[in-house]
Amino acid sequence: MTPIVKAILDKYEGTNPAVKANLARILMQGRLGGTGKLIILPVDQGFEHGPARSFAVNPDAYDPHYHFQLAIDAGLSAYAAPLGMLEAGAETFAGQIPTILKINSSNSWATSINQAVTGSVEDAVRLGCAAIGFTIYPGSDGIFDAMDQIAILSAQAKEAGLATVIWSYPRGGKLSKDGELALDVGAYAAHMAALLGAHIIKVKLPSAHIEQPEAQKVYEGTDWSNQADRVRHVVQASFAGRRIVVFSGGAAKGADAVYQDARDILAGGGNGSIIGRNTFQRPRADAVAMLDKLVAIYKGEA
Repeated sequence: MTPIVKAILDKYEGTNPAVKANLARILMQGRLGGTGKLIILPVDQGFEHGPARSFAVNPDAYDPHYHFQLAIDAGLSAYAAPLGMLEAGAETFAGQIPTILKINSSNSWATSINQAVTGSVEDAVRLGCAAIGFTIYPGSDGIFDAMDQIAILSAQAKEAGLATVIWSYPRGGKLSKDGELALDVGAYAAHMAALLGAHIIKVKLPSAHIEQPEAQKVYEGTDWSNQADRVRHVVQASFAGRRIVVFSGGAAKGADAVYQDARDILAGGGNGSIIGRNTFQRPRADAVAMLDKLVAIYKGEA
C-alpha cells in the first residue's frame, strides 16, 4: 500500500478493516494503482437504455466477457455491472480485477423515477466483489424508499466487508432539466451520498447553473465558469475530500471533450472517472487508446 492510499483510507474512520481492504483492492489495482486516482468501467446501460442503444454500435460489446477483458487490458481500477453481467464472466475472470455489483436497476420505459433492487449482498460475496453499487435519485418521489433500501443494503455490505458505491443522480420533483446538472444540486447530491455512508461517490460533472432559489445568495459573486472549480466544490461537499469522488463520463462525446473532463477532474481534486459509453461504444482499439490516454492524464503525463 502506498502512502497516498493509506492517507485516503485513514479518512474512513469507523470503517472495519475488511471494507478498507476492499477499498485498497480498488485503489491499488491497475495502472493507476497507488496513485489515489481511479478509472472504473461501468456497464449497466443495457438495463437503463436497452441492448441495441448500448451495444449495437460496437457489437462485440454484447458479450459480457468483452467488458471484463477491456477493463483488465486497459489496466483499470474496477469493473461495475449488474448481476447477470458479472455472473457471465465470474469464473473466467476471477481475481483479475475488482468488481462492483450494481445492486439496483431501472429501464427506459418506466414512468416513475425509481429503481428496483436486482441483486443482493450475498450475490456480491458469492461473486467475489469488492463493493456494491446503488443508484439514488435525489428529488424523485421514490428517494425516501431508496434511502431506506441503501441504509439496509449498506449495513449488510459493511458486515460482509464490502465497500458501498452510491450513484447520486438528481432527478424529478421540482428540479428542472438544467437543474439536474446544476452546481448547487450536484454538490447537494454528493453530500447526500456521503451522509448515506457511501465509501465511493459517483456523480455527474456539474454545470455552472444554480438551480435552488434559496442557494442563489450563497453562490453569487463567484465565477463558476471553470469546470475544475466546480469539481473542487463537489469534492468539498463530500466531507471536504474525506470521501472518494468519481465523475461519470455521461453521454457519448468526442475524445477531446473526454480528455478535457479528466484534466478538469484532476485539477479540481476529484479521484477519477467512471466511464462507460464513451469507451465501450468505440471500437476496441480506440477504447484502449482512449483509456491509455486517460491513465496518462491522471498520472500527470498528458
